[in-house]
Amino acid sequence: MDNKTFNKYFSAFILIGMTVVTILATALKFGTAEPQARTLLLVSAFGALMGVAATVASANGKVITFLFGLLDVSIYGAICLINWKNGSSGLGNAVLHFLYFVPMQFVGFFQWKRRGNNDEGSVQARRLTAGQRWLAMGVFLAGSAVAYFIIAQFDKSAADTFIKTAVVLDVLPLMCNIIGQFLMSTAYMEQWIFWIGVNIFSITMWSFTLRNDPGSSYALIYIIKYSFYLLNSLNGLRNWLKLSR
Repeated sequence: MDNKTFNKYFSAFILIGMTVVTILATALKFGTAEPQARTLLLVSAFGALMGVAATVASANGKVITFLFGLLDVSIYGAICLINWKNGSSGLGNAVLHFLYFVPMQFVGFFQWKRRGNNDEGSVQARRLTAGQRWLAMGVFLAGSAVAYFIIAQFDKSAADTFIKTAVVLDVLPLMCNIIGQFLMSTAYMEQWIFWIGVNIFSITMWSFTLRNDPGSSYALIYIIKYSFYLLNSLNGLRNWLKLSR
């Protein structure tokens, strides 16, 4: 099986699998949810489907990813804000999505259009130099430390301990998202290292939310969403290693 055929079937698996699982999870939670929670559940499900469509398009280097991405990040930012107001983690992700991710969808769209397409209709991908990779890691570590101390002052979900787990779970995907989005918008292969980190940390964060609040129906949606994202990120890394040669 050649790479093009594999990507076609893998993308179909991610899209169909995510749709089926999201519908089932939504149906199971819908009957027992409060009226307001039902609305959040349906909106979360729609956003999750837009998000997985965006990541599948991104893994294949298609510029349409930014259309789906705009819907996804807008909805996710709103859900994170609601989650934080209800006493759980999510403040950092809400701020990130509204002030950074939303405008970066437009930046990425125009950057990818400028870079043009290869023979398969995918964006012309590139790789960081060794020095740029060290710089990216340094920015991640320094940014994580700064973001932790800032968010820890405001996150009401965090217990008064030396290391606040809820804040750590908020900060790590936040920094991976910031760097991953920048590398994505500028068409660098290394974006996928950070997207893999985003997915692992986000699964952990929403698992904590679901454990602390079993009635949090939208948390289950996002656990499912980021599990599919993780699979797609691994394929994206594989695919972009070839696109950036």
